Parts: sequence; structure tokens; C-alpha cells
Amino acid sequence: MRHVMVLNAKGGCGKSTLSTNIAVFFARDGHNVCIADYDPQRSSLDWLAMRPADLPAITGAAAFEDGLRNVPRNTDVLVIDAPARVHGTELNELVRRAETIIVPVLPSSIDMKACTHFMAELLEIGKVSRKQARLAVIANRVRENTLVFEELDRYLGKLKVPYLGALREAQNYLRAYSRGLGVSELPEYLAWPDWQQWKPISEWLDSKRSQPSV
Repeated sequence: MRHVMVLNAKGGCGKSTLSTNIAVFFARDGHNVCIADYDPQRSSLDWLAMRPADLPAITGAAAFEDGLRNVPRNTDVLVIDAPARVHGTELNELVRRAETIIVPVLPSSIDMKACTHFMAELLEIGKVSRKQARLAVIANRVRENTLVFEELDRYLGKLKVPYLGALREAQNYLRAYSRGLGVSELPEYLAWPDWQQWKPISEWLDSKRSQPSV
């Protein structure tokens, strides 16, 4: 079973949106996918409850209650929607469960400063420093051609981890969430700009670069 974690100690950075769209990517590729939701607000599980039955199936686990005990045994890819405000021993324990970690960062000075501290802590964790977990960052909810996005773009480009690209702030993510969909399942005429932005993320997830060497 492959474990893909969306992680950032800063709240409100779009972890659940990324988690649900990553789950859709793997499910549409024919994998048995489960989302483990560590957030008591249940954003990923609520999305899953709205998912149409005729689309590729995704299961869910209320990890904030039971950890990963209820993940189906036939799961190929487990997408972990990690909680906010996680540090120290709890962070270590979470990272121990992941081979692939994606950190979303919002375009604001507060989020960049928080990311600096969080990445320093994350990179010191043994599993990450030994490259037993692969790490990447994404600029999330950006407005292109703004000074703050340019600042975030430069900042993420200087980090010592892969920078996969930027996802725009778009109503399509709200449209998709409210229907239990990923943006890749919206009509092309509506969502083609978002499809383009997801291509480098999907390619990285589908490559050996996103998984530790065995």
C-alpha cells in the first residue's frame, strides 16, 4: 500500500482540497483508493459522502477517531489528509506513515514564515532526512501576476525540495467539492486551465521521483 500525505502545520492552506483531488487522480488511474481524514471537521469525508456512485470509487477512514485501523486491506493508495497544528512527536508519528508528502503553501507572508519553520522541522525528521519519504511543495490558491505570488514563487523555488507548481484560486474547486468531484472530473471547457496546472503534480506523483528507493 502506498501512503501519500498532504501535510502542513498551518491551518487553512487547502490540505483537504489537495487530498480529494489527489485521491481522484489515483482512482481514475484504476487504483483502489482510500482517504484517511485526520481533521475532526471531516472536510474530506464530507466530500466523499457527496461523491456520485457512477464515478471511480474512493473509500474513507475517520482517522481522527480510529487512526488508520479502518483502512480497507485492499487499498492500493492511501491519501492522508493530515491535521493542522502538528509538531514534535505527533509530526514524527505522522511522517512515519508516509512515503510521499506534499506541503501546500498559500501566498501570504504569514504562511511563508510558518512554512520556513515547519520545513526546517520536517527536514530534520529521520525518515525525511534519510530520503525514506519524498517531499514536495505546491503554491496553492494563487492569483497570478500579483506581487505576493511572485514572492511565494521565488521562496518555494529556493527550498531544497521539489516545487511542483502553482494552483490558482478558482471557483472550480468549490464546484467540484460541492459535488464530490475532483477538478479533473469537471467539463474540459470549464476546467482546462486547472487541468494544465495539475499536469506536473500528476506526473510527479506517477513517477519514481515521488517514492523512496526500495
